[in-house]
Amino acid sequence: MKNNNRKKLAVMLSAAMLMSVLPASAFAESVNKNVVTKAAEAVSSSGGVKMDEVFDTPVDAAITKEKAQALARQYVSIPKEYVLQGANLSMEMLASGKRNAWGLDFVKKVNGKHLGSIYVRIHADTGQLLEFSSYTDNTTAKPTYPLKVERDGAQQIAIKFIQKIAADYKEQIQYNPDYGVQLLPPLSGAVVHSLRYDRVVQGIPYVDNYIELQIDSEGNIQRYSLQWDDTISFPKIETKLTAEEANTKLREAATPKLSYIVPYNMQGKKNPVLSYELQPIAIDAVTGELKGESDSSYFRSGTVSENPLTEKPLGELPKANAITEKQAEAVVRSAFKLPEGAVLNGSNYSENQNEGTGTIEAYWYLNWTISKDGKELGSASASVDGRTGAVRNFYTYAYNEQVNATDSLISLEKATAAAEDAVKKHLPWLTHELYLVKPDPKQYEDMSARGNRQYYFNFVHKVHGAAVDYDSISVAIHSVTGEIVNYDAYLSSFEYPAEAPAVIKKEQAVDSWLNYYRTQLTYRLVQQFEWNGQPIPIEKYKLLLASGEIRGDEVETTTEAELVYRLVPRLIDESVYLDAVTGGWSNRETGEATQLEKPKAQDIEGHWAQRQLELMVAYKALDVKDGKVRPNELVTRGELIKMLVLARSSGRSPGLMFGNTATAAKASFNDVATDSSYFVYVESALEQNLIDVGDGSFNPSGKVSRDEMAELIVRALGYNALANYDHIFKASFKDSSQIENQGQAAIVVGLKIMSLTDNKFLPKKQVTRGEASVAFFRYLQSRAELQEAPLRL
Repeated sequence: MKNNNRKKLAVMLSAAMLMSVLPASAFAESVNKNVVTKAAEAVSSSGGVKMDEVFDTPVDAAITKEKAQALARQYVSIPKEYVLQGANLSMEMLASGKRNAWGLDFVKKVNGKHLGSIYVRIHADTGQLLEFSSYTDNTTAKPTYPLKVERDGAQQIAIKFIQKIAADYKEQIQYNPDYGVQLLPPLSGAVVHSLRYDRVVQGIPYVDNYIELQIDSEGNIQRYSLQWDDTISFPKIETKLTAEEANTKLREAATPKLSYIVPYNMQGKKNPVLSYELQPIAIDAVTGELKGESDSSYFRSGTVSENPLTEKPLGELPKANAITEKQAEAVVRSAFKLPEGAVLNGSNYSENQNEGTGTIEAYWYLNWTISKDGKELGSASASVDGRTGAVRNFYTYAYNEQVNATDSLISLEKATAAAEDAVKKHLPWLTHELYLVKPDPKQYEDMSARGNRQYYFNFVHKVHGAAVDYDSISVAIHSVTGEIVNYDAYLSSFEYPAEAPAVIKKEQAVDSWLNYYRTQLTYRLVQQFEWNGQPIPIEKYKLLLASGEIRGDEVETTTEAELVYRLVPRLIDESVYLDAVTGGWSNRETGEATQLEKPKAQDIEGHWAQRQLELMVAYKALDVKDGKVRPNELVTRGELIKMLVLARSSGRSPGLMFGNTATAAKASFNDVATDSSYFVYVESALEQNLIDVGDGSFNPSGKVSRDEMAELIVRALGYNALANYDHIFKASFKDSSQIENQGQAAIVVGLKIMSLTDNKFLPKKQVTRGEASVAFFRYLQSRAELQEAPLRL
């Protein structure tokens, strides 16, 4: 039976090598919407519910549900087999008004199976199409590679659709060349082009109003969205700063800050690195005044103190020692005031290897129930370091705590002192590196009236003045009792230099960051709030709203547009940070040195493999030295494996499944160490069974023959075992007797991944970098064509 199955697969593979595959429509992305669906008994032959046959919709809108459905079918050309399953009418707030919109869900079902859906949103007052998205459950769809429709072709499709659907907006928009651009060339046909056309007001783009489309590589429009607010009042601009003047103001306002970060995919043992960070800022385009964030999520924020809690540490780091459950509970009870009636009702001990530091961490997790007279009143929990006995967090909660406006509340100053004392008590070895974030007093105005029961405080950990972004300390103080109700101290165990390292000057950091950012002139909205006839700051509004003390409709809101120059990141294909020591850019994921401007190969212009070589250079599968990629040089085994692994993973790094920590970073080959640039690729290839350990050596600098490359490619396709049936795959070449992997050679030639010379395969010939690039490009094409859809039963 197994032999028969293999023969059938062999026949299918042979046919695939001889036939071209017809392109099919790509999958459409689904967009989930909360749509109100009414139950109905009338079911069409396709299995969908026809809502309009069941009842009339009791809503008051200029556009009825029936009219909205007709418009939706007109705009989007919804096939007849798609029936309306759900509809809802929603009101949406605008800057100075509101609008109603119909949301319509159309579905296609056959024999009860969901085969597709189309969601459409129609302006219920004007009938304008606001949005549509589609999803098709077509498991046989296989997007072609290379792409049938590139980004420039998608733009032409988008403009034609906008002309048809939103002609009135066509003259008010301009193409945004930066939005949705995929800087790396695709490695598969499963590509969706995201295009955006920004609204233009007085010749200036307003980037928060736009028309957006998503078009797949087959040319199908998957999604359309009109984000537009006609109620916004834009200021009339008489004069504004020039771009040069704005750049000068932005430079003056730029304040880079030193921070310790840890690249999350750093190879080997992770270590903190010192970086200069500069957040994007904005200035008034007329006055040059520095502007705050218009949509800032201001909540429990404040100003970081200039000085630490103490000049010197108040104690030493606790020494490692095994802590029992009884000891852990005793530590918590001595450190915090557990409410009367607290009884330990659960505990858990766990050990875990910290992938960042390579150390074993142990914690006790404790839970208490708080009761009185047999009635449960609340709960408490804590976690304690199982090695040192230091409390990592503590939390207590009283059920149904009564809020009395007459309660006497402690002052913010007293609560601040209590929070500082708590941190000094629990983290004495760190007090010289901890800085209080002073809360804005406005947050706690009218606390008794609002029933606010807690003051919240945060502390920043700094080492030699550089913030440790991954550490977090917070304390909550009860506003009546002054007791600690919440304490969190999530601190890493990384080691830091005893002395502050020498860093580049701030001016150099600013220069580098302003090269990373570009200056954009645009509008943004600023909201002002009034409650009970009095203006309130946005921070207080958000706090009241978050606490449930006010409703949004109780506050009068006015929205104004302001013109700003702001910093926005340039288009680059990776997340980066500025190394404060070297002054160079590094990849934020891996920590490896990189550049904002990628090196371009100067020696492949006009080369027969130029396109394929550019692809490999873009994904860093081939290096560029002194502007040269050396296409006619022999490719190495390390380079070839890197190409293969990147090709199989659509260009994504295999990740550091291997070697995240000092203990886990064990090399499988004696000549590919954990700090080798090929380490993760070689280990990934081994994990995927593309190579084997053999004698324990890999020889990354060794050359590769055509025979070896053929086997690698067939392994990547998943047909290596099948290729060994030489009676099925016969290599009838002039030099067949010299080929070690004859079945593999037959497959790569049959799939046109590798070619013959005078009917010779030339198995011993060594492969150049250009030849390898072409072979893997063709591998990607064949992989797309050979993709087999799952069998439907």
